[in-house]
Amino acid sequence: MKSVVAEEVIKVEELTKVFNKNLVAVDHVTFSVREGEFFGFLGPNGAGKTTTIKMLTTALKPTEGRASVLGYDIIGEANMVRRVIGVVHQEYTADEDLTGYENIMLCADLYGIPRDVAKKRALELLELVELSAFKDKRVETYSGGMRRRLELACGLINRPRVLFLDEPTLGLDVQTRTATWDYIRRLKKEYGMTIFMTTHYMEEADALCDRIAIIDHGKIVVSGSPSELKDSLGGDIITISIKENANVTDLIRSVEHVKEVTNIGNSYWIKAELGEVTAPLIIETLRKKGYTVTRLSLTEPTLNEVYMEYTGRSMRDAEESKEAFRAYRITLMRARK
Repeated sequence: MKSVVAEEVIKVEELTKVFNKNLVAVDHVTFSVREGEFFGFLGPNGAGKTTTIKMLTTALKPTEGRASVLGYDIIGEANMVRRVIGVVHQEYTADEDLTGYENIMLCADLYGIPRDVAKKRALELLELVELSAFKDKRVETYSGGMRRRLELACGLINRPRVLFLDEPTLGLDVQTRTATWDYIRRLKKEYGMTIFMTTHYMEEADALCDRIAIIDHGKIVVSGSPSELKDSLGGDIITISIKENANVTDLIRSVEHVKEVTNIGNSYWIKAELGEVTAPLIIETLRKKGYTVTRLSLTEPTLNEVYMEYTGRSMRDAEESKEAFRAYRITLMRARK
């Protein structure tokens, strides 16, 4: 196996994917993922996250650019890439007519893992994701959370050095999503893997990732650790609403310590230094001009504010292709069973 520089377990240079000669899904992205790192692609539906994963896992050929995983070129050495990675797709891929144990064994057969080795690993993985008691139950009887845990187990049967997770908690309720985060953390600790995850959940990226790249319209707009990205805003976030149907952007901007104001209807997103001092000043300034404040919140920056800062808008549901939208709906329906 090739030796790999720790800083470049995944190395991507100007990677691009164009569909039908005019739809640019991924637009010259460049980044690297370090050994043992939990790296996240954060962006709305249709931003290019899944297309990037499909190229890195050799399911799609790039239009331009190059990439390698553990030193293996994703085009010239695709078979070797597949041997050293695990993939958990956003769509459920387990055969519903088979049991959980049979699904894992099927994945092992596809990797050519000897049966005696596969049986031992399958039982260990089922215990790890707490499905041992359900190993002989058909997958059609599993809940959304159980299905997701089974997908994680299937993705680990070949003991991958790099695990790709494409929207791993898509469609799950908040409680099940949080439980899935715990399993993912446990898996990373148990196997010491490098993990590349895509998500459009801000809290998921914040809770799990060592570093994040925010992607929008196929381009990476900013990257860094969650704390670095939030610190880059350089201030607290004040959100304020007024009763009157008026634009008071300039008035708020005139208040001391206010750095930036974004108007959204009758609400205002304000970046300010010394938020606990600035908020009362804003209220008093508006009151003196006859405006009524109906709501005010003061928070430290979140990834949602980071996304707004670098893209100019809140996270939105982007239009997707019919095929992508269909896959998204199927995943949601299965997760809700």
